[in-house]
Amino acid sequence: MRCVFVQFRCHPGKTYQVADAIYEREVVSELYSTSGEFDLLAKVYVPDEVDIGHYLNEKLFDIEGIGRTLTTMTFKAF
Repeated sequence: MRCVFVQFRCHPGKTYQVADAIYEREVVSELYSTSGEFDLLAKVYVPDEVDIGHYLNEKLFDIEGIGRTLTTMTFKAF
């Protein structure tokens, strides 16, 4: 499994609906509300044999109320 972090900027007033929809899909291991440029931060484990971009697009990025996302890939843990 590969760990990626995804930040979500939600349309005004839609953060709770987006968070609920993310949880309903049972894709993320952790989900946080954040301050700053983005509203939510999710930790996602993507199976090794799956293309990360396709996986995230199919599992998360079609949720209504998402305005923008930022995906951060991770590498070796220290």
